[in-house]
Amino acid sequence: MTTSAEIEKPVRGWRFWVPRIATSVFVPVLLLGIAEGALRLFGVGFPTDLTVPCTVQGRPASCYNLFFPAPFFPPGMIKTPQAYAIPAEKPQGTFRIFVLGESAAMGDPDPAYGFSRYLEVMLRERFPSMKFEVVNTGSVAVNSHVLLPIAKGLANERPDLFIIYSGNNEVVGPYGPGTALTSSGMSLPVIRTSIFIRSTRIGQFLTKVGTQKREWGGMEMFLDKQVPARSPLMQHAYENFESNLRDTVAIARSSGARVIVATVATNLKDCAPFASLHREDLGQDALRSWSALVQQGSDLENGRSYAEALKTYLSAAEIDGQYAELEFRIARCLWMLGDYRAAREHFLRARDLDTLRFRADSKINDINRSVASSSSGAELVDADEIFAKESPNGIVGSDLVYEHVHLTPEGNYLLARAMFVQIASKLAKETGQAPSLQGGDVRSDVPSQVECEQLLAFTSHDRLRIAREMLQRLQKPPFTNQLNHSDQVLRLTIKAGAPDESPNETVAEYQWAIRKKPDDRILHYNYGIFLFDYDRAAAAEQLRMARPWDGFPVFAPDGTPIK
Repeated sequence: MTTSAEIEKPVRGWRFWVPRIATSVFVPVLLLGIAEGALRLFGVGFPTDLTVPCTVQGRPASCYNLFFPAPFFPPGMIKTPQAYAIPAEKPQGTFRIFVLGESAAMGDPDPAYGFSRYLEVMLRERFPSMKFEVVNTGSVAVNSHVLLPIAKGLANERPDLFIIYSGNNEVVGPYGPGTALTSSGMSLPVIRTSIFIRSTRIGQFLTKVGTQKREWGGMEMFLDKQVPARSPLMQHAYENFESNLRDTVAIARSSGARVIVATVATNLKDCAPFASLHREDLGQDALRSWSALVQQGSDLENGRSYAEALKTYLSAAEIDGQYAELEFRIARCLWMLGDYRAAREHFLRARDLDTLRFRADSKINDINRSVASSSSGAELVDADEIFAKESPNGIVGSDLVYEHVHLTPEGNYLLARAMFVQIASKLAKETGQAPSLQGGDVRSDVPSQVECEQLLAFTSHDRLRIAREMLQRLQKPPFTNQLNHSDQVLRLTIKAGAPDESPNETVAEYQWAIRKKPDDRILHYNYGIFLFDYDRAAAAEQLRMARPWDGFPVFAPDGTPIK
């Protein structure tokens, strides 16, 4: 029989421990809350919400918060997209599109001519009775860990469509296994906790005190961050990408918007691997045999004996088939021999084995396809497949992608065209707005590339300017380490050496485009930059008209602030 003393004993134990456990949890949380509140009260740190209130021409809007990226980058290295503002008022008949992604989605090397800009003019021309707001949130060096909170921040802005074009930076971006920006190799719950902590004022204070300020060094910063395909860390990267992408789609869908998920197009034929590593168990004797075969194959390839070179390279691959650059050599020989199907497989393998992982690999694109097909309400635009079909012998090269991932004008137009067909085919049914079609079919009546570029004022001068910028980029590592670096340089040197058009022609093209769309601030910005060398007063006026929101600081090309 249980006595009252025996019953009271566990009760007393419960009464003893519960208050102590509660105190040990509650008191630290309370103290942290007080510290957080005090730091906010005294103006220490900054809000890290995606947007903050602003005005555009005196009207309320949400403007991009320049401090939003702080939880994802070290002090001094914060990367931001092109500044944007979202009007608080959304008039009837307005279709609002948000583009999520990295630098390729942003439109680098010049966002004025990214695929979202081509898409905007296509929609504008074929649906003249509607107003389209295309907000491109793409940014350099971000990845899915950053895109998820961006989607959360945009979900309340009455979106109609999200376009997600991402996957290139899952390894080298924040929290990736090959990053130079944050800690790496962490589980997803730990990563999300870290992001939350770094977004608080306490986290910002500790980061500022405990982290040395660094400067952005471009792709060169990642040279010592090689990650082989066989690394266990890659599985974490794939799992994190899929979880983040699914959550991003779910948030976008919960806002009532359509979602398009795209695969990523990368340069296969004209972009050799940035770095390669041998398999870990390769002995010294085997390495010497491998090196001798590769050198012999290289001599044969240089002598245009492609069949013999191929045999030699394949013999080397039997010793070590994990070396990315060898796969690229094999692919080149197969291309020269006309075996394009096999060449494509080896070009793909060369990309997937590249240990400086600046390009979305096959697994990343498979995840994009899987999420698009299995998520309710999501749609797929398979850019990887579309670009392959539009490329010679089905292998994407520099005609559509400048170097590794950034699209040429032809590439941006091609992607925008695929997006337009996907959007326009449903837009008329959903809105009741009939498109202005000459042939009656959305697929056959997409505005041409020439028509789009006239509306974007993509002048011959701008093409030349961008070619010269890309040529400069190729003069730095990791591009200088690539097997075909000289071929890339020669290709862009020819483009950069083309004669420039006359200033009067450029002015006429910009003025025509601005008359067609007077409120296009990006047109005004690029026109102002062009005018700076000829008429600084006129340039300043154009740059003032390019302000994304009231009070936004605008600077001339020489750094002079424009009032």
